[in-house]
Amino acid sequence: MPDDAASRSAARRSPASRITGVDAARGIALIGMFVAHVAPVVPSAEVGELIAFADERPRLLFALTAGVGLGLITGGTRPRTGERAELRRQIAIRAVILLALGLFVIVFLQPLVIVILDVYGIAFLAMLPLLFIPARVALVIGAAALAIAPALVALAERDQGIQVAAAGDLGIVVDWFLTGSYPVIIWVPVMLIGLALARADVASRPTVARYALGGTLAAVVCLPLAAALPGNQVLGADPSADWMIPARASLETVGNVGVGLAVLALVIALTAIATSPVRRVSTTLLSPITATGTMPLTIYTGQLVVLSLSKREGAGGVPVDDSWELLIGLIAGSMLFAWLWRRYVGRGPLEMLLRAASGRDRAEASG
Repeated sequence: MPDDAASRSAARRSPASRITGVDAARGIALIGMFVAHVAPVVPSAEVGELIAFADERPRLLFALTAGVGLGLITGGTRPRTGERAELRRQIAIRAVILLALGLFVIVFLQPLVIVILDVYGIAFLAMLPLLFIPARVALVIGAAALAIAPALVALAERDQGIQVAAAGDLGIVVDWFLTGSYPVIIWVPVMLIGLALARADVASRPTVARYALGGTLAAVVCLPLAAALPGNQVLGADPSADWMIPARASLETVGNVGVGLAVLALVIALTAIATSPVRRVSTTLLSPITATGTMPLTIYTGQLVVLSLSKREGAGGVPVDDSWELLIGLIAGSMLFAWLWRRYVGRGPLEMLLRAASGRDRAEASG
């Protein structure tokens, strides 16, 4: 067997190991979120549309890679069913820590962006009973729920009763699950799709071909249909057109997840499936982005700290934090830090703390 084929075979026998393309896709998602958070308003409509590309797609790609990550942690193509209780305990501890960290950031740092850490923790908790369902079941449930959930969220955002609840004492809970920018009702289906990909061998040629095709079709069909429907409609203003509200929301989200699947397929193809020279060049060129994706908690939390320290008074006394200088500094600084830290230290600092707190290091040492 050639060395390249042998290495790919060995990778498949160790399904819980890191996959470069998944880390690279996660790094792309993080950089996309930086753009969404910090890019200033521009007068050019063309540049504005390019920046708007990062509005929702990076967070959905992030959720997709989170699902793949959960699948790899729990055994990939060979689920570690004998360790279900221990793995669920480790993931539950991580979820609680993420939830607490997210709330801490919201209360004490008060960045001018919507924080995902607390919702990430809630989504992990929601995924606990679903971690070991068969791949096809996860895919079917995830795809079906993804087609419905955005429509429900769009209607909930326009429902007066839910709006009142969101403004009440338990408003953060309503936001977590239904009305926030990162509602769990949408994140969990996307994570289930990622989990299914991990179970089906996310880096194998046949699997990559299937989700590349599926993602591309979803994007090229759903996004134009969504764009053809009016946006920002008021529910009830024209009852005959109310159906467009949930339809646009679902089409747009499915299309954006399709973009995420296509991006994931592309970077995995470049780093794991292409010919050896292409893989070497792609892996080298993507290495700063890949390093960023190996330590998402460190990079994302660091970004929030920087943004909280970068607030300034804008026009009319409104606090702002957007600027091209800050955006370029965040992207370049994050990639440089991640590349150097990964090269000379290893796992990201917060990732090491999270592993230790969840007991994953002890479990691997005893295993």
